Amino acid sequence: MIRRILLTLLLLAPLALVGGYFAGFVRLPPEWDPRAPLDFRAEPNLMTRWKLARMRVQPESCFAAFEASGLSPQRLPDRPSDTGCPLVDTMRLEGESAVLSPARPMVTCPVAAAWLMFERHALQPAAEEHFNSRVSRVQHLGTYNCRNVYHREQGRRSQHATANAIDIAGFTLANGRDINLVRDWDSTGAPGAFLRDVRDGACRYFSVVLGPDYNAAHANHFHMDKGLWSRCS
Repeated sequence: MIRRILLTLLLLAPLALVGGYFAGFVRLPPEWDPRAPLDFRAEPNLMTRWKLARMRVQPESCFAAFEASGLSPQRLPDRPSDTGCPLVDTMRLEGESAVLSPARPMVTCPVAAAWLMFERHALQPAAEEHFNSRVSRVQHLGTYNCRNVYHREQGRRSQHATANAIDIAGFTLANGRDINLVRDWDSTGAPGAFLRDVRDGACRYFSVVLGPDYNAAHANHFHMDKGLWSRCS
């Protein structure tokens, strides 16, 4: 797993090295400086992916991103586990403008960082485009669950086992309209188009995004995680 993280960083390293080289001669804006923490408020650019990937191997860069963005998250104590479900670098997740329900789930710092980028730069723009309204509430199905993938007795641990994933079932707009995957995924109108834009936008910030097109187990939600694999379905 460490090899995959290193491979991700290696693929993005040339861009970061070029940015670092020029940073030694000129003053780069923080959003283009690979040494600067990610600012969730800045428009995404080619450095964004590098900075998000770096959080996996440099947890301090994740917490620095919250500070750079003017945020003070509620960090939670680490909790070791002898069953493969340790909690490391976790916090309470709060949306920037959309309330999560149930409120404030526990997630890893990289998931929280990806969520804030997703909400600001993908979710809200999609809602405004399709409904001329913003998302006020997000219905999730949970984050932490010490279990294997698909609840199997044997096999690898789910990303939920370390609070490194979140499952999203639906959205409530500021105008009161509800959009959910069970009813609206196959819609040929604005709800279906909105949900597909949400899925595609999440793929820009999360490692894995799975929805109804992936399999029946995800017919009612989007699974979003910051694990080592990469898939958008």
